[in-house]
Amino acid sequence: MSSFAWYSAIGCVLVALGLVVMLLAADRFRRLVALNVAASGTLVVLLAVAGRSVEPDPVPHALALTGIVITVAFTGLGVVLARRIDELDDRDDGRDDNDELDDRERADHPPGDGGRDA
Repeated sequence: MSSFAWYSAIGCVLVALGLVVMLLAADRFRRLVALNVAASGTLVVLLAVAGRSVEPDPVPHALALTGIVITVAFTGLGVVLARRIDELDDRDDGRDDNDELDDRERADHPPGDGGRDA
């Protein structure tokens, strides 16, 4: 097998693996990692296509480099959005870190002692 066929096969396996995990995973961060695996697979296929001739074509290499930069930027954005969604889900469940502090403060100051700071 030629190197083009190997890299194309590896890239296709990465894309398929990433898409399957992305569709089946329930956790947002696993989905984000799976999306990155699929994106890496597409970049491997793109580089395989770029290197199939004797003279390498610089355009696919430039596209792959641009794809890497965009993937890093969207991964950062995805992590921030996933954390924010998780925080909002925790608040919708009725409990968050501030509620636990309020419960401890209420235990320290019973209702009949004239208030919290009295």
